[in-house]
Amino acid sequence: MKGLESFEYLPEPEDSRILSAIDPSAVGFQDGWRAEVTGWAPLDAIPMPQLRRKRILATNGVIFAVLVIILLVVWNSGLLFIELSPPKSEWANEQSQFNDFSELGLTGAGVKVCMVDTGLDLSNPAFSEVEVTFKDMIGSSNAPIDYGFIAHGTLMAGILVSGSHQLGIAPNITLAMVAALAADEDDMNSGSEQTVANAISWCQDEFKADIISLSLGGEQNIEMHTEGSSVSAVRRAVDSGIFVVAAAGNDGGDADDGLVSVPGNVPRVITVGASTQEQTVWVNSSAGSQILSDGTLRQNPHMKPEIIAPGENIISTGMGNNWYSSSGTSDSTVFVTGALSLLLEAFPEYRPTSSSNGECIDQVKYSLMNSSLKYDDSVAHDDHWGYGQLQALDWYQDLAIQIPSC
Repeated sequence: MKGLESFEYLPEPEDSRILSAIDPSAVGFQDGWRAEVTGWAPLDAIPMPQLRRKRILATNGVIFAVLVIILLVVWNSGLLFIELSPPKSEWANEQSQFNDFSELGLTGAGVKVCMVDTGLDLSNPAFSEVEVTFKDMIGSSNAPIDYGFIAHGTLMAGILVSGSHQLGIAPNITLAMVAALAADEDDMNSGSEQTVANAISWCQDEFKADIISLSLGGEQNIEMHTEGSSVSAVRRAVDSGIFVVAAAGNDGGDADDGLVSVPGNVPRVITVGASTQEQTVWVNSSAGSQILSDGTLRQNPHMKPEIIAPGENIISTGMGNNWYSSSGTSDSTVFVTGALSLLLEAFPEYRPTSSSNGECIDQVKYSLMNSSLKYDDSVAHDDHWGYGQLQALDWYQDLAIQIPSC
């Protein structure tokens, strides 16, 4: 009965179906007297505690047991599954103005991008429409394969060309992937500098790339009297007008040596640090030095790093139908590669030709410098955040008002 749920119930001695409500606070007091006046003596009058609630609990228990049995049957049949949608990092596209850029209808069509990484695994459904030219410098596979730890190359390619879930920035580029790195015994992706140099040369000579994207880097040694083979290959590429985008490195923080990774130290390379969702510099993003190995100072627009782009908890393609999160200047590099792909589609006059000498790269980099989002308007360049944060649409708009001088 409504309102009496907290009471105990005392059955009549002659008809136990008749119950009298007893205040539970009085239960246990004057039991002998209660037995006398209610006719229970010489037996004690013992109240029945919350009989209605017991029936409800019993009923619920039966229902729960039936549900458990049903769930077990369905589970064993393989018909029951719960698929949670993987997360996205859409904030990165918004922060870098790619969402605004999409209104222009640019997709990177016609632009040739060559990535040097651990390779590519096309098993993710997001790559179902992707065509890729694959070059294997680790093994001898003719079909795309990823040799990396946690498929690093596959992650980077997804940022550019994924066709589902977390959509790629420039899905219609002409893509080449060179497998030049592989997982080592320390669960790191590594490779010889000569192999990387050969991969860069293949991108230039065989694939005829407009952009070479390098989500990799080696330690810079300012005491070396000769440059390494990867630096020489990159210098040859940029002096031929091919854009090279490279990672600044992930040795930021207390252990930072104050130098960007090789070959990001080459002046005409666009060297990229990492930013966070809060629009700060990612803690492990490498700082750059503005002093060249010969003691001279770097000049605009080639101060290192040039730009910061999203590089923390970036969602991208894994092997199979998996989506991974990664952080680092590797991810940031691909965001800049994607933005540059859209620009070269819009302004094909800046693409490399047989007579290019690198001056177009300089002009495009000046627009990058002018369009970046400054962290401090009073500072033109900072060793950590470069000229500022990538703003893809602003970069496009600045370049649109320039007259090509190359």
